[in-house]
Amino acid sequence: MLAGELTVLTIALPWFGALCIWLGGNKAPRLTERAAVAFSVFAALASGALIPFATNQVVLRIPVGGVFGEFTFVPDGLGILLACIATGIGSLAVIFSLDSMRGEKELARYYALVLLFIGAMAGLVLTGSLLLLFFFWELVAFCSYALISFHNDDPKAVAGGIKALVITQIGGVGLAVGVLLTYAQLGSYEFDALLRHSAQMPREILGIIAFGFLLAALAKSAQVPFHTWLPDAMEAPTPVSALIHAATMVNAGIYLLARFYPAFVNVPAWTTTVMAIGMLSALLAALMALTANDLKRVLAYSTISQLGYMVFAVGVGATLASQFHLLSHAVFKALLFLAAGAVIHLTGTRALAQLGGLSERMPFVRNAFVLGALALAGVPLLNGFWSKELILEAGAQNAGMAAFILLLFGVSITALYATRVTWLVFWAPPRETNKVASSNGHSRPKEIGDAPRAMRIALGVLVGATFTSWLLIGGVSEMFARTLTLANVHVLTLFEMMAEIFLTPLTWIALGAVGFGVWLWTARERFANVRASWQFVTRAAENSFGFEWLNAQVVRATMGAAARLRVTQTGQLNWNMVGIVGGFVLVLAVLMMRW
Repeated sequence: MLAGELTVLTIALPWFGALCIWLGGNKAPRLTERAAVAFSVFAALASGALIPFATNQVVLRIPVGGVFGEFTFVPDGLGILLACIATGIGSLAVIFSLDSMRGEKELARYYALVLLFIGAMAGLVLTGSLLLLFFFWELVAFCSYALISFHNDDPKAVAGGIKALVITQIGGVGLAVGVLLTYAQLGSYEFDALLRHSAQMPREILGIIAFGFLLAALAKSAQVPFHTWLPDAMEAPTPVSALIHAATMVNAGIYLLARFYPAFVNVPAWTTTVMAIGMLSALLAALMALTANDLKRVLAYSTISQLGYMVFAVGVGATLASQFHLLSHAVFKALLFLAAGAVIHLTGTRALAQLGGLSERMPFVRNAFVLGALALAGVPLLNGFWSKELILEAGAQNAGMAAFILLLFGVSITALYATRVTWLVFWAPPRETNKVASSNGHSRPKEIGDAPRAMRIALGVLVGATFTSWLLIGGVSEMFARTLTLANVHVLTLFEMMAEIFLTPLTWIALGAVGFGVWLWTARERFANVRASWQFVTRAAENSFGFEWLNAQVVRATMGAAARLRVTQTGQLNWNMVGIVGGFVLVLAVLMMRW
C-alpha cells in the first residue's frame, strides 16, 4: 500500500540522512549541508504526499512477537498534520542553518541530530502503538538534550540540556506507567484498544493512566509547573530553538492530549485540570514574556503561553481548534525564531538592552519579524487570528464567560509583549553595543547587513505560510472528521469559519483586547507610576513565579541521586549484566501482569 511506503519514507529518510552524515564526518562540510537539505526536503515531500491517503486503518505492521505484539503505523489526520509540521518546519530550519551554522565545528553531529530529531517526531505521531510511541517519545527527549547542549564547551548550554532532560523525564515516567497499565488491562498496545475500550477499565486504573499521560504532556510541552526548562533551552543554536518550539518537542505533549482525549474525557477532574493548567500557563507565561530581557527568552515564554491556549482548547473538547492553532503557531513561531536568529547572527547579541535601530539596516528581517509578531498577537488576515478566535469561541461556549475574560487578558498581554519586543529590536534608539567609534571620537552604527540567501529562503516561505495556512481549515477539518471518528470533529469549511468568526461579537471584543495591548505599549509613559507600584509582579515574573526554584530542587535532587547511585557501577561486567537482565525480567513481569 502506497500509504505504508510513504509513512516509512517520512520517518526513514531523515534517519538515513542522519546515518550517512554521521558516517561521513566533518571532512566535507558543503556536502554535509547539501545532504541534510536534500533528506529533510524529501521527508517533507513524503509527509505531504501522505495527505490524500489519510486513514484510521493500520497501513504498516511490524510483527515483533511476545509481549511486544506488533508495531503499527496509522497515518490519520492528526498524525499527518503533525508529521507535515515536523518535516516541513524542520526542512526550513535546516535550510536556515546553511547560513547560521556555517563555520561551526562538528557540523556532521549537528545535522545528524537534527535529522534524527525530525524523524523521531514523525514516528511519534504516525505510530499506532503505545510502546513505539514511548520509544519515539524518549528519542525526541534525547535529541533535544543533545541539541540544546550542542555547544558542549558552554556550561550554560550543558546545564540547559540536562535541565530539559531531567524535567521532561518526569513526564516520561507518567507515560511509561500509563502504557504499562494499559497493556496490563487490555493486553494490547494499540491506540485503538485504549480509545475504544477505556470504559471497560476500572475507574481508578483509567484515572492513573489519564493523569500519567497528562503529566507526560505537561512536561513535554513545558506547561506550568514544568515550564522552566524551555527558556533555558535557548542556549541551543537558533534553528534548533525553532525546531523545538515550532515543529517537534513541545508539540508532542499537545498531540498526546488531543490523541487520547476521547479515552479520558469522562475521568473525574481530568478535563477541569487540563483547562486550568492551560489557562494558568497562558497567563503566567505571557507575563513572563513581558518582563524578559532576552530576545529568545521572550519567544520561549511566548511559546509556553500559546501552548497553554492549545491545552485549554483540548480541555474544552475543541480538538480541531487546538490543532489548527498548533499549525498556525508552528508557522508564525518558526518565523519569529528564525528572524530572531538572523538578528542574533548579524548583531552578535540577543540581549534586548543591546539591540535597537535595526529597522533600516535589516528591512527583510524586520518585515518577517513584524508579520510573525502580528500573527502572534492575532491581527486579522494572518493565521494566528483565525485559530486563536476558534479557541476563544470554544472557551466561551464550553467553559463560560469567566474563562473567556481571563483568556482576553492573555490576549492583551500577548499583543503588549509582541509590540514591546518588536519595538526594542527594530525601532528603539540604537544602543552603544550596536555602535563603533569613528575617527573623530563619535560613535556611528555598526555595518550590519540584511539576511543572506539561505535565511531569506526559509523566512520567505514562512511569511507566505503565515498569510495562507489558515486557508487549509476545510481540508484539515475534513481529514479530522473522516479519520478521528471518536473525537467528534465536524467539517468546517473556509467560508463557514469566516462567517462564524466575523459574525460573532466575541471576535470584535477580542480585537479590542489586541488593540488595547498595543495601545498600552504606545502609552507606556503615562503608566510609569502604575508600573512602579506593580514591581512585585515584575519581580515574580522574572523569577518564574517561584517555579524556577521548585524545578531547580527537582533537578538537584535527581543529579544527587544519580551521583549516589554511582556506587552501583562496580566496573565488573558480570554484575552489570546481572542488573540489566534483572531489570529486563522485572519489566517483562509487569508487562505480563493482569491488573
